[in-house]
Amino acid sequence: MLTYIAERGVAYVFHGGQEKRECRNLYIADVYHDELANLQLTPGFVYMMKNYRKSLSPWSQLGLFLLMLGGSVLVAGELSLLILTSKGIDTSHGDLDLSDPKVTASLLKLLQALSTVVIFALPAILYARLTFREQTFHSLGFRRVRTSLWFLLAVAALLFSFPMEGWLGQVNRGFHLPPRLIKMEESADKQLNLFLRVDSPLTVYVNLLVMALLPAICEEMCFRGALQRILINLTRSPWGGIVLTGLIFSAIHMQFLGFLPRAFLGMILGAIYWYSGSLWVSILAHFFYNGIQVIAVSFYPKMIPENSSVPLYLALISLVIVVGLLSVMRRMSGTTYERVYE
Repeated sequence: MLTYIAERGVAYVFHGGQEKRECRNLYIADVYHDELANLQLTPGFVYMMKNYRKSLSPWSQLGLFLLMLGGSVLVAGELSLLILTSKGIDTSHGDLDLSDPKVTASLLKLLQALSTVVIFALPAILYARLTFREQTFHSLGFRRVRTSLWFLLAVAALLFSFPMEGWLGQVNRGFHLPPRLIKMEESADKQLNLFLRVDSPLTVYVNLLVMALLPAICEEMCFRGALQRILINLTRSPWGGIVLTGLIFSAIHMQFLGFLPRAFLGMILGAIYWYSGSLWVSILAHFFYNGIQVIAVSFYPKMIPENSSVPLYLALISLVIVVGLLSVMRRMSGTTYERVYE
């Protein structure tokens, strides 16, 4: 859903020759791990995460991240306002007048892409750079995947989650929302209709880039690569951090009629990243999830306001399959809090 509130190696300090030699071995094991291919978690990854914990306290990391995030929101807002005013568009009333011929789908896509990169990717990169000094993207989770089976399991988990998310959406719509929030939801639907209007085959590719690929990369960097890692350390519980991150991930989209299904999606993505150890896996799953919906809505716009009904038994089957797939990932991974953070 279109919204203008659009959706981290480490600088090591070694004090002894033995520790230096161990570090070299860990680095080599992380880069050339053909001899360790049967291990579930590379020593380099464990070492990086342990030094991550020593670099700053969890609360300091959270404060730094929130500072970067808040600053990025302000920057994105100012840039969007600058672009709108340069087009002669009145922004004094807050909401855009979609009947204004100056408010085009191309303009909305530009603002969406800008907001996604600035609000989500920028604070994650700045946070990782200030915290780790080196190997910024590696510390954010951009590491090689041990086996391509992770991609298949991740996509399957997201695919089978649709019925459960649909049922959660039904429950969500039963909540009473203030008129102001309802008005925001209706405005977002109108913007999305304009945004996803298909004029040519090229439009679909642009929509996939702006609405599926960019959010998948930038949001995973922000929420799973940075925030989830901090919250897992704070709560000393992987699932504690995963659940909290999923709730924040949903809330920041400011679309509360879809809060529960989006939170469920965030938790699945968080588990996929935790078990796989690679952000590429959750990015692919996120892109698949977004892309399938962008393509469907591009050719069938009436899907936006429609509220489909999902039987409870189908939702339960969906949940059992998703939990089963996550259990397979857990057995493949061997990742535990103690092994990573202690």
